[in-house]
Amino acid sequence: MFDIQEKVKEIKQSFRQVMDGATSSSMRQKGLDYGLNWGASIQMLRQMANEIANEIASAVANSPLSTLHSPLKQLSVTLWKENVRECKILATMLMPPEEMLPDLADLWMEQTPTVEIAEQTAFNLYQHLPYAADKAFLWIASDRDLTQLCGYHIMSRLFMKRQEPNERGINEYIDQALAALQSPNAMLRKAAMQSLIHFSGMGLVYERIARSAIRTIGMDFLPT
Repeated sequence: MFDIQEKVKEIKQSFRQVMDGATSSSMRQKGLDYGLNWGASIQMLRQMANEIANEIASAVANSPLSTLHSPLKQLSVTLWKENVRECKILATMLMPPEEMLPDLADLWMEQTPTVEIAEQTAFNLYQHLPYAADKAFLWIASDRDLTQLCGYHIMSRLFMKRQEPNERGINEYIDQALAALQSPNAMLRKAAMQSLIHFSGMGLVYERIARSAIRTIGMDFLPT
């Protein structure tokens, strides 16, 4: 039997061994403020996530009533509830995409506290959801900057995988991206521009659409 609460306690204790006060302080200065931040690197957290996944796989291997995904989902949900940077990032790395229902994705998005967590969740989890495109289109139309930013990061990943939207989707995406490019929020503008760059990378037709669109708001070129 895999004890979720004990594992969370063990994980939180392990962060003390890798505490990087300088990194944590630097993050606070850049506006990445968390309830608790140990300054652990993404690389270290990814290694930890792999070790945890392997540990859970071994723990449930001999139990016919258990699966790998269910304990991983339970652990992910429990970690996400912690007001700790490293716990939230680990949660995004451990959550099985096929186990995450749309309502839970919406809840996590609402509870996302920083740009870093939005970016990590988009990269580690949201881009892999079976309904990723639907959420991305929904979120770029949000009135919350952080939700929009996350949506554009998902769009970027989908475009990089050459998931091409239909004509209606293209029109909707371009309209929202142009609005985001004129936002006072610099991080949102950057995320929208990055998504347009990846959109244009899907082919000459897409590049022409993107270039033509941004000229309508006084931008003469698409950065590469």
